Amino acid sequence: MTGIDGKVVAITGASSGIGEATALLLAERGARVALGARRADRLAEVAGRITRAGGEVVHVPTDVRRRADLTALVAAAEERWGRLDVLVANAGVAHVALLDDLDVDGWEEMVDVNLKGMLFGVAAALPVFRRQGHGQFVTVVSTSGLQITPAQAVYAATKNAVRTFSEALRQEAGGALRVSTVSPGFVDTDFAAAMRDLEIREQLLARRDAIAIPPAAIARAIAYAIEQPDDVDVNEIVVRPTAQA
Repeated sequence: MTGIDGKVVAITGASSGIGEATALLLAERGARVALGARRADRLAEVAGRITRAGGEVVHVPTDVRRRADLTALVAAAEERWGRLDVLVANAGVAHVALLDDLDVDGWEEMVDVNLKGMLFGVAAALPVFRRQGHGQFVTVVSTSGLQITPAQAVYAATKNAVRTFSEALRQEAGGALRVSTVSPGFVDTDFAAAMRDLEIREQLLARRDAIAIPPAAIARAIAYAIEQPDDVDVNEIVVRPTAQA
């Protein structure tokens, strides 16, 4: 199965930012999309936009910290369209702070969302892909895991854990399944909203406003990985603003 038209794609974190942009782009290109996110009202709004544009969509309130929610999202796609071709694991959270701040609650949330949330998605989708004999995992990682900086130690660690896991998954997947990671740099999203340190938040917002690229740029990278022929596995894509060091 090649291209995007007709593929069934589940997307987490689909209510805003990169997830929303990916849902809209893939639906525009003919994909049938199953959308999951915690904010049910925002999720319904995105689904409504797709429906009004003539696309096919289901949406399921999804907190990736709960394994049952990922199972329900995958099941919704299967129930509606009889299969799942791609799982885009996009949900993520960042708490940027120096380690001396001991933001242990933030550390725990990043592990739960960024790492365990992705693992729960794999647990839900992998048996479906094996049964079908095809499927693709696309996971949004981060350039923060490629260029390590102070105040992002735990965030980068979770993203690098996901990157490591994805490579192992690729090697175990065999010739039938594809595994892709996409690492965005500065993107114009609400990434900084969760920052508790006001100084760091202001620094990130200023940097974002100066150089950030739109979420649609990352959506196009995700679409590129999906649209390749089944015998082409695009494993890693890095997308940065040209101005980002």
